[in-house]
Amino acid sequence: MGAEPAIIIRLEGNGRVYRPGESLCGEYWIQSLPGDQLKAIEASVLWYTEGKGDEDMAVQEFWRRDFDAECSLDPSRPEPFGVRLPGSPLSYEGRIVKIRWCVRVRVFLQRGKELLGQKVFQLGDVPSPQAGGLSG
Repeated sequence: MGAEPAIIIRLEGNGRVYRPGESLCGEYWIQSLPGDQLKAIEASVLWYTEGKGDEDMAVQEFWRRDFDAECSLDPSRPEPFGVRLPGSPLSYEGRIVKIRWCVRVRVFLQRGKELLGQKVFQLGDVPSPQAGGLSG
């Protein structure tokens, strides 16, 4: 039996802080997945909240590729993407609520199964409440 399929997401400038209005570019691909098992791939750039209260989410950009018998795209070939980042909301690491930005890739397989991969990135440079001391 072969290796389990894995979704790989790579961002240009990986690990750096992205500024509002800047372009986020990168690519994704799927390792160890024969193309004939694919039904569709969805990729999105979105933000979501974590913490107390209702969780919110909003999609900034969304792409979908459907595969059929005619389609012979190779899922292991990197698929580039790019999006202009909005002015808000900025990434935030609060004590009660966190705002996270990510690139999320969902792979739909022929037998109804799904794979999900995501890569979190930081939009803006808001100091976390834990980092600050009392000023005065």
